Amino acid sequence: MNDFSYPTLFLLGFFGGGHCLAMCGGLSSAFALQLPPHINRLWLIVLMNLGRITSYTAAGILAGALGRFGISLDDTRGVQIALLAAANLLLLLLGLYLAGLSDFVRRIESAGKPVWKRLNPLLNRLLPVKSVPACFAVGLLWGWLPCGMVYSASLYALGSGSAVQGGLLMLSFALGTLPNLLAFGWFAGQLESLLRNRRLRLAAGLSVCAWAAWQLWRTAAMIAAA
Repeated sequence: MNDFSYPTLFLLGFFGGGHCLAMCGGLSSAFALQLPPHINRLWLIVLMNLGRITSYTAAGILAGALGRFGISLDDTRGVQIALLAAANLLLLLLGLYLAGLSDFVRRIESAGKPVWKRLNPLLNRLLPVKSVPACFAVGLLWGWLPCGMVYSASLYALGSGSAVQGGLLMLSFALGTLPNLLAFGWFAGQLESLLRNRRLRLAAGLSVCAWAAWQLWRTAAMIAAA
């Protein structure tokens, strides 16, 4: 897994900000409106996002560890190559979504609904937010909200075959989403304009597709040489 994957997932998180704002921006605002006077809104935003990033990173660690386990069971490079191929195929789909050419990534969000059904009651117990620790706890649960982009990035972490690398890959993705969810006021308007720029999104998405296609070609070459 080339180190270029880290900035790739960061950019996916950033340019997929329109999707993040649509799914999570409203939730963040709703939580803020319920805050008691002694909690600053800035604390809510920062701690919730720290909780969300923690959950994303934990999911990456878990996915990478599962990938490593699968490789160790097979004791050959076969499983690793298959995981790498699947990861880059998903990266290709993410690039198409980023470019506005496919919405397949959003269709897999239903896969996480059973998990969210169990976590949602826990979230409801924490609302309205009444303390600073609760802000972080809400963020931890928020990180498991069904999201096609998160699932796709997690599966890319699975293909890394390493708990550490999987965690770092998901951390890169999470940090890419951060500016969009921290941005409020006049900066949010500028950021939204940037994210909705059709040419910029198309260029970024096709660049990711080109990288994924090249990695898939390399994986095919590995299979042919085996």
